[in-house]
Amino acid sequence: MSVRSQILKGILDGCVLAVIEHETVYGYELSKKLQEIGLADVSEGTIYPVLLRLQKNGWIHGEMRPSEAGPNRKYYQLTKNGETALLEIRNEWLGISEAVGKLMKGEK
Repeated sequence: MSVRSQILKGILDGCVLAVIEHETVYGYELSKKLQEIGLADVSEGTIYPVLLRLQKNGWIHGEMRPSEAGPNRKYYQLTKNGETALLEIRNEWLGISEAVGKLMKGEK
């Protein structure tokens, strides 16, 4: 596993919650949105286990809806617990990324 993959694995739940915070999406759409923001190595195969785990944690809710372009799709939205989890992840990430950013830039 590459260094990038290891780092991404640790923050992917937060990235998925952050996308779902703004809009209700289905799995493929979510994968495309993450790729569009620069996380090109996040495939559908990676997303679905994350969605399942987040749903089991009660952080997102999935709902089947008809699709005009094929079979029904499962759309995901954030729950109240998910909003709380995202806030905690966001605060932790911002603190960690600032400190690590200083170290990686060689700052003291």
